[in-house]
Order: sequence, then structure tokens, then C-alpha cells
Amino acid sequence: MKYIIRGKKIVTVSKVGTIMDGAMAVANGKIKAVGTWEDLSKLFPDFEVMDCSQYIITPALVDCHTHLLEFAPTTLYPVTPETHFIAGRAILFHALSCGITALGEQICGHPLCDFSLGDYRKIAQDLPMDLSFATTSISVGFEKLAHFSAVTESRSIEQKELTNPLIVRNIAEASDYPGENVFINATPANFTADEVPRAGEIVYTLEELKSIVLVYHQLGKRIGCHVAGEAAIDMALDAGFDVLHHAHGITDEQIERAARSGVHIVATPMGGTHLRPNSPEEIVKFFEKNIPVSISTDAYLPPYQGVPWLTFQDQTLRGPAELMLISEPAMLALKNQGYDENKILGLLTDHPAAILGKADRFGRLEPGLEANFLVAEGVPGLEIIDAEKIKKVFYRGLKVIQRH
Repeated sequence: MKYIIRGKKIVTVSKVGTIMDGAMAVANGKIKAVGTWEDLSKLFPDFEVMDCSQYIITPALVDCHTHLLEFAPTTLYPVTPETHFIAGRAILFHALSCGITALGEQICGHPLCDFSLGDYRKIAQDLPMDLSFATTSISVGFEKLAHFSAVTESRSIEQKELTNPLIVRNIAEASDYPGENVFINATPANFTADEVPRAGEIVYTLEELKSIVLVYHQLGKRIGCHVAGEAAIDMALDAGFDVLHHAHGITDEQIERAARSGVHIVATPMGGTHLRPNSPEEIVKFFEKNIPVSISTDAYLPPYQGVPWLTFQDQTLRGPAELMLISEPAMLALKNQGYDENKILGLLTDHPAAILGKADRFGRLEPGLEANFLVAEGVPGLEIIDAEKIKKVFYRGLKVIQRH
């Protein structure tokens, strides 16, 4: 399969920048060339032409922090173990319809789901979507802290097992990327505040965290953590974590430290911890300090209440459809600071692809990368926030979503 797709403009998220009256040549699922329509139509005269010249072409979106397969089915639907993955596949397809072709999934262990990582991998095999799995141990802030892990599945574990070298090593070996491999703070998850009175409590000592980080690094793997609050973020930076997920409550001094250390941050402006989530102003600070920052949904999640950048009126669980909406305030703030649309769109494409360790495969529109792209009425997060305005979604060159 080979074709040229023409767009009103192409936002490449690469050094080339934006190409007006642009075109992209695609062959065998990969991008062969990107340039002006005038140039590419001459270079590839035998390629089929797909005329989308009234629309904008951008890389497909990447959400590198989600909980769509393990927790969402049991929360959103009245599933049984026999129907859990039917719901999971529907949720993944919904994400795809919202322009997301790559996901970073957290597998934490769930009291109602006695599934292995292999089970999760299996159901995603034939979907037109790239999934990476971060295996982790999780601590939930109930009155009595509850601990689970990806490798012990539905069996709860004691706090001392969180640092068991064998369990830590098994989790590390199975992990695809630095997601929430460790919950430094007990999480509220998607429970109401009265159900999780210990949400935010620090679960580990610094020495324990250093020992866990060492296991990952000895295996040649990067490690990420769920973290919020000044004390816990200090511990994460001291212990040598590579990626901070959430980092709610981070101070200016800690932002400076993160920048010096080359730490990546996954911002979740919809919520996800016991603290006020990342504001647009905070995300701009990350950007200005050249911290590689991604925006993610942490879906499915009840939106944090009472912050000006979120318009949700209740705590109804929100998912992949909200990625553009929750990103818009920070992206517009960056635009107002004079940043180029290609750099800004990297928050939802190139940066999260790098977190997943797949920036050499997708996240930008340049020759040699997979042809994962959108045809839309505007630039996601900057000009559009409604998934209905994404007209086509392509995965490895194949059109997988079509709206009329």
C-alpha cells in the first residue's frame, strides 16, 4: 500500500516544522517523505493520492499514563471475569477513536481481576494500537493501606513485600517502560475522599526507594513513580527516579533539580493524587526549563474539583476523550508565550513517545517512522478539543477511524 496524502498544512513535530499545502508519502506502513504537495506530487507520480487539503495533518496522539484495561472495565461496566476483556477492548477502541494510537498502561494488580500481564498483552495483540505496559506495585490509601502488584495479581501483599528483592526484580523485568512502577504516596485512585483517608501518605523510606531504583538500573531499565508533595518529590529525586508521574505540589527549586537531573515529568492536569493537579502555569515552567514533559489523562479518573483550568461540574469518571480538553489550557498558555505549534504539540505526541521508549518509531511525521497520524479540523489541543473534529485516524499507514 502506497499513497500520498495532501493536507492544508502538516504539523510534523520535527525540525521541519509546519508545512503549508503539505503532503506525506506513505509506503508499507511507514512515512517515506514529507514535504510540499508540489514537490511530492512530482517525486511520487505513481502513488495514489488522498486529498485532504481542507484539513490539517498531525502525528497521532500518545497517552503514556492510563488505567484502561485493569481498572476501567470493573469501574465503568458490570463485568465479570469472563467479560472483563470485552469491555477492555471497547475502551481501547474508544481511545483510538479519540486519535490516540499509542498508550502506556499501568498493570498494578487488582483485587477483582486475577489476570496476568500475559492476559493483558494477548487481548491487545490484534488491535490497531501500540500498547506498552508498566508493571508496578500499588498502595491504596484506605484506612488500612492496601498493597497489590502486577506480579502477584489479585493477591494483596504486605507492605514489607513491596521491597522484597525478588518481587521488585520480577516487576522490573516485566515492565516495558517507566510508568508508575512505584507508588511513593498511597493513592486515592478513583475512590471518594472518605474512602481513602490515608491517600498521600508516604509508603517507603528513602533507602528502600534507592534499593528499588538500583534494581531497575542494574537491569538497564528506567523507572518511574507516582509521586506528589514536596517531601515525596525530594525522595524521588534523591533516589534517582527517571520519570515523575504527576509531581503535584512540586516546588520551583524541585523543578530546577529535575531539569539538572534530566528527569522527565508526566503531568496529569485532571487529577490522580491527593493534591491539586498540574496547572497550566506549572506545565509552562517545566517547558521553560527544558524538562521533557508529557500530558496524560491517568484515565479513567474523577476530575479534581475547584481548579480554574477544568470545566467539569462533577466527578463523573473521565477518559481518553478528555486528553485534548485537559491539555488545551497549558498548550494555549505556551502559544501565548510564543512557542511554535510543533513544540507545543510534542506534549501529546513526541514527548510521551519518548517516555514509552518509542520516539524512534512514532510521535513525529518524518521519513522512516511509522505512519501514525490524524486528519483533523485543527491542531489537537490548540485548535480542537472535540474528538468529533478528528476526521481520520491512521495507524501504520492504515485508515482505522473515519468520520464523515
